[in-house]
Amino acid sequence: MLIIQADTKHLQLVASLFNKYRIFYKQNPNIDAAQKFIEARLRNKDSIILLALDNNEDSTPMGFVQLYPTFSSLGMQKIYVLNDLYVDEKCRKIGVGTALMEKAKEIATAEGAAMLTLSTQSTNKNALDLYSKLGYKEDKGFMSFYLDLQPKPPISDTDESDDDTQPNSTLSF
Repeated sequence: MLIIQADTKHLQLVASLFNKYRIFYKQNPNIDAAQKFIEARLRNKDSIILLALDNNEDSTPMGFVQLYPTFSSLGMQKIYVLNDLYVDEKCRKIGVGTALMEKAKEIATAEGAAMLTLSTQSTNKNALDLYSKLGYKEDKGFMSFYLDLQPKPPISDTDESDDDTQPNSTLSF
């Protein structure tokens, strides 16, 4: 397995995985929008995207992780938000997620970051187990809130969920 920092020449590979990631989180598939979003992140250097490939730079994409730089005002230090982690279904349970997370830690450390933060769905047992295994701690001192500035209609009229804490229009943030 090879883990590289993606750039615009890897756009198609990353966009394909990103589209699958969004589908996993119950978003409508939209490869064109996924490609535009990832292209903007790469061109603007808004994030660091690590790409796992099975062999070499021209091989099959296995997964990706996306890091967004930010700062901790209380700590007065740079931190990274590990916003997206996705491993293709065919490549799960062989260490891809662990390898991506370890590389993310290596890069954040090299950049002088004080910490990596992340959020995931409370029901994503595989992710919770991985993060715990890698030493991530649940933050019990702070609660997360959001304000939806662009409310979207439910995915379908038959959506039976009354759970206002997990809107179907929100990805991890």
